[in-house]
Amino acid sequence: MPLELVPVRCLTDNYAWLLHGNGQTALIDAPEAAPILHELAARGWTLDLIALTHHHADHIQAVPEIVAATGAKVAGNALDAARLPPLDIAPHPGETISICDEQAQVIDVSGHTIGHVAFYLPASRMAFTADSLMALGCGRLFEGTPQMMWDSLSRLNALPGETLICSGHDYCLGNGKFALSVDPDNDALRQRLDDTAAGRRPCAPATLDDERATNPFLRVAELRHPLGMADAGDAAVFAELRARKDRF
Repeated sequence: MPLELVPVRCLTDNYAWLLHGNGQTALIDAPEAAPILHELAARGWTLDLIALTHHHADHIQAVPEIVAATGAKVAGNALDAARLPPLDIAPHPGETISICDEQAQVIDVSGHTIGHVAFYLPASRMAFTADSLMALGCGRLFEGTPQMMWDSLSRLNALPGETLICSGHDYCLGNGKFALSVDPDNDALRQRLDDTAAGRRPCAPATLDDERATNPFLRVAELRHPLGMADAGDAAVFAELRARKDRF
């Protein structure tokens, strides 16, 4: 049985994610303590693990308060440990960790930051991608290069299409407007935005197949000609899209 998945809205537009199953509960990222602790109490769950994707404050700042309240262990990328809260579990990218007694692959998705990781749970068909692959978009390149981010997105894009992509923010409005500006004839994109605006579906999670159909940063092959980049490589087309999004 897949683990139970609960999105928790935090701060202005952050998502934290609770996972529950096999008698355990885990949290992916810790933006804000109050809504997370409230959700745990409402469900009667005891938190065992906090898994961190990257070092930005809006993903880690609530760790001390949540650990003090729950005693949960903290996991994060060993290669970025100096910028994360104290880690009890420190895997390297390419290794696995146990999340709710399910093996999760730790995937290097550097680009937004160096050392950003995603957690992929194949048995539950979920990937926690935070600020790498996002709903209808991808994160800004604060530390990495376009080639680095394209390689990261390509690793995620190689996962099975039914994988739920659980991203770190609800940026659907802005990401959707940009996507339409570069992909205006995409009927699947328009339908997704209409469904989200009408409350028929959330911003996230969405399947990887949904992202492949609507997310411009996974559609470089389809957008190469409309962008006037017929002879450009994938990473160059991605870089142009990211530059346009930064100016949008």
